[in-house]
Amino acid sequence: MKINKIVLTLLAAGMGAGLVPAAHAADADRIAQMEQQLKALQQEIDAMKKGTAKDVTELRDQLAVQSKESVVGGDIPNSFRMPNSETSLRIYGYAEADLIKDFKGTPGSDRFTNLMNQPLNNSNPTQGKTALTAETSRIGFETSTPTAVGPIHTQVEGDFYSYCTAAFNGGNCSSPNNFRLRVAYGEYAGWMIGQNWSTFMDLDDGPETVDFNGPIGMPFSRPVQIRYTYALATGETFKAALENPTDGATRPNVVLFAGKTGDWGGVNARVISHEQRGVDATGNSISKSGTGFGLGGQYKLTSDLTLMGQWAKVDGDNDNSLMMGANYPVISAGSMLLDKSSGFVLGLTNVFSEKLRATFAYGRVQSQLNSSDPYAVASAAVLDSNNNPVGLGSINKTLAQWHLNFIYTPIKNVDLGAELIGGTRTTFAGDKGDLSRMNLLARYSFN
Repeated sequence: MKINKIVLTLLAAGMGAGLVPAAHAADADRIAQMEQQLKALQQEIDAMKKGTAKDVTELRDQLAVQSKESVVGGDIPNSFRMPNSETSLRIYGYAEADLIKDFKGTPGSDRFTNLMNQPLNNSNPTQGKTALTAETSRIGFETSTPTAVGPIHTQVEGDFYSYCTAAFNGGNCSSPNNFRLRVAYGEYAGWMIGQNWSTFMDLDDGPETVDFNGPIGMPFSRPVQIRYTYALATGETFKAALENPTDGATRPNVVLFAGKTGDWGGVNARVISHEQRGVDATGNSISKSGTGFGLGGQYKLTSDLTLMGQWAKVDGDNDNSLMMGANYPVISAGSMLLDKSSGFVLGLTNVFSEKLRATFAYGRVQSQLNSSDPYAVASAAVLDSNNNPVGLGSINKTLAQWHLNFIYTPIKNVDLGAELIGGTRTTFAGDKGDLSRMNLLARYSFN
């Protein structure tokens, strides 16, 4: 190699120099020979410098090509490169079937847990209902396209959970198992635009459940939004988002998020400013602004045991988007009144082996108002379909729900789950509804 030749030449020159006495004019010929050797050596070094610069340029170009190819072929695990394209594509999803057995009253508005509408005082005639459904089966597409400053990532996902309740209640349903869009968004250089999980939702600290809806007491929504994320290599993450508000609102919801993760687990804090809007009996549009705060985190007690929890407090809600189990706004005397709710969820997960894991989860949500508060009085005065006041017995004061499950993975991509679920609903009038059911699951995932 060139380097070895240089070293040998230098050694030869050095050894020769050590044998030449500087004071002897008789060795002038040898000195001249050494000068020629040094000159030739210098020329060779100059040539190597030019060659090295060329080699470095070629190597840089080669690495750039390889880096580009690695993004295309493997930026997303289990993806493949689309023909005649620089985009990698991953297709994923699962086929899932659930068997649900109610031991007490069956809520009429959902196949899965819906403690907010649990029948009171064991008054539901469909006690002991059994249902089987595959509507939570899911399919999704994920792509990554390389650019000079990072990949463009997109995701589109949907399932067949279309809230067709008539089939569960034994009636006729004209459109069961309709396809439903879950997420559809694109990400680039920290920006995410599209429909995705709310920035106010703490998805990382939500315990795993067999029941599709999971525990109450946590934010849960997938609004269309514009979000910017700034992440540091040390584990800190900051997010700011504008999210789709209540129908008719004049401004988007504003959400801020700050979090920290590490080998030990993670913590986060969230805040939301939102607007609730509705129409009164005379057709006038009424609105009111509210706020929400949230904290969450998890801690790895051991390598197999993880404790997680989250807490939130919100003013007003709509469709449980700010907190599952919170009461809806109500309009009275030309004003919109908002319930003030707080809720929390705790979860403990243990991974016994690659094939078996178990989770205990507990969620609770509570109105911080009392029965004499203007909100409760106005809510009780709302007329039902027979033009009668619904009363305090229709407004939830507290909800509590627990889950205990085991999930077994006998072979790769196959999950078998079993879960017991219990809960209690208490209204402002003191009426109670008890939830007691079992949920069995079989899931076959691909990619």
